[in-house]
Amino acid sequence: MFEIVTAPTRAQLADGRDVLFFALPGHLPAPVPDRRPLPPQDPHQSELRFDRSTGQWVIIAALRQDRTYKPPPDQCPLCPGPTGLISEVPAPDYDVVVFENRFPSLAGAGGLRPTGDGFLAAPGHGRCEVICFSSNHTGSFADLPAPHARLVVEAWRHRTAELLSQPGIEQVFCFENRGEEIGVTLTHPHGQIYGYPYLTPRTAVMLHQAGEHRINHGSNLFDDLLAREVADGNRVVTRTDLFTAFVPFAARWPVEVHIYPNRFVHNLIDLDATELDEFAQLYLDVLRRFDRMYSRPLPYISALHQYTDAQPEGYLHVELMSIRRSATALKYLAASESAMDAFISDVTPESVAKRLRELQ
Repeated sequence: MFEIVTAPTRAQLADGRDVLFFALPGHLPAPVPDRRPLPPQDPHQSELRFDRSTGQWVIIAALRQDRTYKPPPDQCPLCPGPTGLISEVPAPDYDVVVFENRFPSLAGAGGLRPTGDGFLAAPGHGRCEVICFSSNHTGSFADLPAPHARLVVEAWRHRTAELLSQPGIEQVFCFENRGEEIGVTLTHPHGQIYGYPYLTPRTAVMLHQAGEHRINHGSNLFDDLLAREVADGNRVVTRTDLFTAFVPFAARWPVEVHIYPNRFVHNLIDLDATELDEFAQLYLDVLRRFDRMYSRPLPYISALHQYTDAQPEGYLHVELMSIRRSATALKYLAASESAMDAFISDVTPESVAKRLRELQ
């Protein structure tokens, strides 16, 4: 079992944003004062607007137009900043660090307000954080040693618990975008953590399906899907005593793998230490298989689907997906996918699962 120090070292950036250092055993974080001349954070940087045609909220965050875009390596804001003059991480080194995003999609507080013209808007209440997986600028999550990956999982878990305890946060979403093909503008290995003030559309749809399944079958939808994938076996990539990774029967993406715990839990907070250890190792296993598929690392999105006790049918799982459909071609979300949300897959899930099984 990995030894984990759960309490992070806390500090503040020059504009008042929080920064938290998570350290491996024997490592002592040493943040320095952030001496950058940053203006105070505007608490009203984003807005929610309600789309009456779909019943969904849209986040308007124009400040994000100013965010850092593909800086040279020596100006990376996610590398350690021992002088406190350049980096978002004012410290000579770090293992894992989490800080409030300087250009957040969600920031603010307050309730709904009619706009006077029949529309509905609200301040973009919520929280957006950046999580840096390592101080190594050229690394990746897949490169992390198992204890370090476990520390990232512990940071995810810590932030999930703390954000869910904040008033007005309905959902916590930990995710990673990897690769310029996905749209990444900072190549330093990192992910993000969003605290949404509402249930996202995908989550709402899945919970609705799970509710219908409970009414019709008397069982949990996700539990049944996992059992059927295991029984079939053709799409299982790897399975342990505690977790299963598989390509779903109706995969939307050219490469798509879901990771489920073998017992029903809502979120990372519900997993015990042994499960967290094994989850970190299996997650690394799948990412390393991804990077062996082709001659260069696979661009991917990693999405942790977490739920609360208020969503009793929600089953913790990870969805990993890539737009690369071959060594030389990408899958673009064109008219059918973007306009109609009707996905067309160019590969069979069974062939992708077979390929990933072979990449041990």
